[in-house]
Amino acid sequence: MPKLVHEMELPFPVERVWDWHMRPGALERLMPPWEDARVVGREGGIHDGGLVHVKVRRGPVKIDFKARHTAYEEGRLFQDEQESGPMGSWVHRHEFEPRGDDATMLRDRITYDPPLGPAAAALAGATIEGELKRLFRFRNQRLLQDLRRHAGHDGPPLRVAITGAGGFVGRALCHFLTTGGHEVIAIVRRKPRRDRGEIYWDPMEGRIEGSRLEGVDAVVHLAGENLSKGRWTPAKKKAIWQSRVVGTRVLTGALSRLRNPPRVLVSSSAIGIYGNRGSERLVETSKPGKGFLADLCREWEKEARLAERSGIRVVLLRTGLVLSPAGGALGTMLLPFKVGIGGRLGSGRQYVSWIDHDDLVGLIFHAVTTSSLRGPVNGVAPHPVPNATFTTILGRTLRRPTLLPVPSLAVRGMFGEMGKTLLLEGARVIPEAAARSGFRFDFEGLGESLAFQLGRAAPDYR
Repeated sequence: MPKLVHEMELPFPVERVWDWHMRPGALERLMPPWEDARVVGREGGIHDGGLVHVKVRRGPVKIDFKARHTAYEEGRLFQDEQESGPMGSWVHRHEFEPRGDDATMLRDRITYDPPLGPAAAALAGATIEGELKRLFRFRNQRLLQDLRRHAGHDGPPLRVAITGAGGFVGRALCHFLTTGGHEVIAIVRRKPRRDRGEIYWDPMEGRIEGSRLEGVDAVVHLAGENLSKGRWTPAKKKAIWQSRVVGTRVLTGALSRLRNPPRVLVSSSAIGIYGNRGSERLVETSKPGKGFLADLCREWEKEARLAERSGIRVVLLRTGLVLSPAGGALGTMLLPFKVGIGGRLGSGRQYVSWIDHDDLVGLIFHAVTTSSLRGPVNGVAPHPVPNATFTTILGRTLRRPTLLPVPSLAVRGMFGEMGKTLLLEGARVIPEAAARSGFRFDFEGLGESLAFQLGRAAPDYR
């Protein structure tokens, strides 16, 4: 029966590392973004007898995995054993060993049988072990990064209300916050789960349960129609405009009526406010550009700033291309690159201002907890790159050729105005406000971010 032991020493006391693992969202934070995996059920918590149900999709293949928690010892260990799933057997023991007062040895012990039993071990063993090592390198790196970010907040736990909590960024932010001991209140358009404290709103109808926001510490506004999904028809542009401008107006109107409003509103915006600016170096004080997206962002931010009249600190987070295979643009472009038909778009000279998905979550938390930060904040990494460079680095990370450029005419033909604005135009945006406020990026270089998010070794540029 194959075995694997993976160890990592963390510079945090064992109580803090243990508590992180016991809180809601821990399993979701430890799932690798390159896997299409989601938790679909839980029973009984993490103590003995608790059950967790995970579904994974790999291309056309669907995998169901159910694990039963066993051998729980407070502050020291817990174990999960496969009850049903793809492996012949699976036992994962999580051990927490104190190393003095300020460090923890985190040890994962895995014992398993391959899917077809011992006979398959000789054939599949090396592949399974390689995937497990890849998984635990990612898990431990994300855990270390999250613990560092949480340690930077020395105040009491926060109550944070979030629109767009079920989206690409919102889901990750919710799990990050709950593992740090904070309370998340989702603002949703479906029927709210009252047992979870959810708040109902219908921004297009101008309805929101505003009184339920009384006394929250912060509001993070991420909701809005997907910009990159579908051509920008007149109807689509109207939906985009209303979801962002009107939705923000409904939210700030509700905040203005509170007796005890939140201290801060972090409202999503986009670097599209700068328009198509070539190689010009753009910071938060740079003038807005022209076009539909620039006009949208100006009005979007104008509505968010109305919250300042209620004494609320407002942060306008101008986000760039967010890197994670779990969604967004990178999730869409991975398939053609993996099969070797990826290439630069148009001339390849347009700048891509990007940010690692984990760094964006960290920057939102930084904006919530840093009282000196207000106004526009560029949500991008310090080193934007031309599209041709982005293409080359992604290809090297995936170890695939990038020899097939996509002509500008083809992009315009397939995607219309959306393709022209989002794919062929660019802006070289610098995170001056974030850096000035003391924010620390875990991924300043594109290669390092892609390697982490895809679970690959960093590209060799020699």
